[in-house]
Amino acid sequence: MTAVEKKDLFSAADSRSADGTETEYGNTRETGQLRRCMSVWNCCTLGFSVVSPVVGLYAIFGVENLVTGGGWIAALILSLFMQLTVATVYAELSSQFPIAGGAYKWSIHLIGPKTGQYAGIIYVSSVIAMLTTTAYTGGIWLSAVVMGGDTQGASAVIWGGVFLLICTLVNIVNQRIYKIINLLGVSAEVLGSICVALILFFFFRINPVSELFQHLGTGLAPTSITAFLAALAIAGWAFIGFDSCSTIAEEAHNPERIIPRAIFLSLLAVGSVVLFNSSALMLSVSHAMLIESSATSDPISPIIASTIGVWAAKPFLIIVMTAFLSCGSSVVNYAARIVFSMAREGNLPTFFSHVTRKTQLPRNAIAGTVLMASLGLLFGLNDGAVATIIAFGTGGLYAMFSMTTGVGLYARLTGRWNPTLGALRLGKWGLAINIIAFVWALFELINIGWPRDYIAAPGASWWQLWAVPLVLGTLLILTTLHVQTGYKRAIKKVLDITAPGDIRKQVDKNTL
Repeated sequence: MTAVEKKDLFSAADSRSADGTETEYGNTRETGQLRRCMSVWNCCTLGFSVVSPVVGLYAIFGVENLVTGGGWIAALILSLFMQLTVATVYAELSSQFPIAGGAYKWSIHLIGPKTGQYAGIIYVSSVIAMLTTTAYTGGIWLSAVVMGGDTQGASAVIWGGVFLLICTLVNIVNQRIYKIINLLGVSAEVLGSICVALILFFFFRINPVSELFQHLGTGLAPTSITAFLAALAIAGWAFIGFDSCSTIAEEAHNPERIIPRAIFLSLLAVGSVVLFNSSALMLSVSHAMLIESSATSDPISPIIASTIGVWAAKPFLIIVMTAFLSCGSSVVNYAARIVFSMAREGNLPTFFSHVTRKTQLPRNAIAGTVLMASLGLLFGLNDGAVATIIAFGTGGLYAMFSMTTGVGLYARLTGRWNPTLGALRLGKWGLAINIIAFVWALFELINIGWPRDYIAAPGASWWQLWAVPLVLGTLLILTTLHVQTGYKRAIKKVLDITAPGDIRKQVDKNTL
């Protein structure tokens, strides 16, 4: 492939006519194109923010300690290593097909429209569920900073709505505003959380490093084996979000090289910080106090207050709130690009594929995404319902990881995908890594979805324990009915509109 041909392969969003209205995507008012304005740093901070170290730490720290009793750092390390194999498959695909929508679009290109419909429904549903839970939890932290005290019920839902409104404004004004806010949020979070962890590790550490690998099986899980499997399932909550980098490929400069780098950098950065911060917290207090604080809704602040001092609690609270705002803004950005891509394909109303002429932002998709997440916030009126959304948000993303790595493996083995055409070439290692990634993603999906009463909230109903398979199964059934009853979208037409010529020629024989 010549340099010119290679450039054309990735230049769909750059192909504009003189008047700026007609492109390979058609009229920009209907099937708009996004502006290339994201650097590798911007893409990396997006992935970093979607599941930030502080948010990820709060998601897993208390639950891990209660369920396993301790010794779960080994599971966290294993989970991070295995997620790197999944990230490698995403990096390979994004280096060859850097298109808005990421994994959703790859399913269409490599297998076909039906596969794309399943991928799109699972992807957008799980990411919007993720946005709902981020808004619900972030609203509680926002309320704690502004008003003080604990917020529950209807008040938590209202504050969640305020949180979503702030995240929406950050995204719809201008992409430059989003980049600035996100950079400030990431900087404050990294500096704040790492500084606190360093202080704990060097000045308040009371336990030897061996403490990190002790007490496994002394928690709510009945045996050491079940505790380790549960620890793997919970650890999976902290290492999602790197795939968001692939969804903004059409907004990145030189995306075939930048997006793979951003995927690896974001996952490694989050993983490193979560590992270090978790270790610092566990080594700075006694095991008895660790378990006691883990039983509260805020398992980390009591540890900081008891070691560094009560004065540090308020600044740390502000850091946590900033992290959640950065995370929420990035998840809005992430989810809106999937909605935009699905609308451009015809799998959602084309209204969501419109972009603004001046800023080239998919504001309709952003508004639609936030509206769906806002409706989901109403489930926050019921603790059981919001717990179900939280469980599905993670399980749905691992279903997407399983599907994407499976699609990549099938396409690789059947000759539908030739990875040597991408900018990232792994040679014979690519197949081996793809197999490992698929097996791991499928295992983790089953592991996360497996009903365990010792992970769920006390007194949880049976449908809460089975939340992941129930919601995922319902989505699959509804999507199958949609496909089989003839309400298929005009994928061929959209491929002619959205895919660059070289990509279209390469995949038409496989997709239609």
